[in-house]
Amino acid sequence: MTAQQLPASTLAGLLGSWADDSGPAYRSLAERLRLLIADGRIMPGARVPSERELTDSLGVSRTTVASAYRELRDRGYLTSKRGSGSITSLPSKVEPELGRHHAPGIDTEGLYDFTCAASPAVPGISSAVSEALEDLPRHLATPGYHPQGLPELREEIAAAYRLRGLPTTADQIIVTAGALAATSIAVRAMTQIGDRVLTESPTHPNSVDAIRRSGCRVVAVPMSPHGWDLPLLEATIRQSSPRAAWMVVDFQNPTGRLMPADDRQRLAIAFARARTTAIIDETLFELSLDGQEMPPPFALFDPRGVITIGTVSKSFWGGLRIGWLRAPEALVSRILDARASLDLGAPVLEQLVVTRLLRSRGPVLAERRTALALRRDTLASALRTALPSWRFELPGGGLSMWCELPEPVGSSLVGVAQRNGVLVVAGSRFSPDGGLESFLRVPYTLEPDTLRDAVDRLASSYESLTAGPPVRRTAAMIA
Repeated sequence: MTAQQLPASTLAGLLGSWADDSGPAYRSLAERLRLLIADGRIMPGARVPSERELTDSLGVSRTTVASAYRELRDRGYLTSKRGSGSITSLPSKVEPELGRHHAPGIDTEGLYDFTCAASPAVPGISSAVSEALEDLPRHLATPGYHPQGLPELREEIAAAYRLRGLPTTADQIIVTAGALAATSIAVRAMTQIGDRVLTESPTHPNSVDAIRRSGCRVVAVPMSPHGWDLPLLEATIRQSSPRAAWMVVDFQNPTGRLMPADDRQRLAIAFARARTTAIIDETLFELSLDGQEMPPPFALFDPRGVITIGTVSKSFWGGLRIGWLRAPEALVSRILDARASLDLGAPVLEQLVVTRLLRSRGPVLAERRTALALRRDTLASALRTALPSWRFELPGGGLSMWCELPEPVGSSLVGVAQRNGVLVVAGSRFSPDGGLESFLRVPYTLEPDTLRDAVDRLASSYESLTAGPPVRRTAAMIA
């Protein structure tokens, strides 16, 4: 297979303002390239520009580029063959925070991990597992395949929607192995290869990857500093006619924004006019932290054209790997057909566990929200004290803070922070189209004392990175 050629102009844009006064220019260039490769913004197997092409594009000496490439080869991030150019690669052992498939808390033991916006399990899961084991024998006499999910779990999920004012039957629920699986199934059911799928920017990167791997083209609409830009969304819907839209309107990841009811209604009308199927991810719906009244479910504004995704991964525990789709009755068979080529159902035992957890969700979630509110406020206080130049708005729910830095140094900060024991993900990872180098997502899922120490280390990392002359801010950054 021929390696994908990365044009010099494209690579120069990805590099941004890479030069600093902390050491030789070639080392700064090599470190910036290493971060781009390790963070997945330059995929392994891509052919980088020749030394001459990159020299001309960056306006630096040939020695600087040649030395940077040599250092990357020595560290395992480039492989070169005479006559074939240099190909990006990953070394056998990549730093934990930059490997996109590490297990937080295990692979990152001894490090402060801000790469994963998820909490440990809520109390009571062990008891729920014990109760579920007592009920398991009656299922052992069956094949164990439930493409739509266990009836008792589907009824519990449907009842929760009815309590929110959205009429729902158990037959409208399809249980999946988490929200990401639900996203993949819904996109596969409602689109064909080459179709456009609209989403926000910034947004959850794994879901964007799932959309693209379904063969769809992502149409990303930038969010404004105050949330969703409804006129821009409406104009984009009219101009691009997306077949589907995947959005997070409840404490949007990573910005923490909550879409008001009036905006939901206005956007649902725009989707209906364009015959765009809205796929609404409610992963963070349960995590309102200020006691605010939540807007109605998005699906209430268009019951026939909205698919809703839910999960217990953020509210109870990610290790359960149980999510679901709530679909209009007319789409259920179509979604099940699409699901059949991906898997044949979620694990029975985990479904039994989640059924029991949902029956006692009130006190369990209240305790979860109280703990998260304390951690959110602790993080906000620590950031204001240690990093007063960073800007953020206190989110009313969710699991993370979206911080704007004075300079576009997000990707560079990743490597520096790692050396100080803190793992972070650059804001660029949350952009479907690149950019957002002036942003950083900081979850508040660690213990309060740990959060304070981690922020102090993050502040030291940032100060060491920006001690030199200020980096010129680009005009393309958005909030």
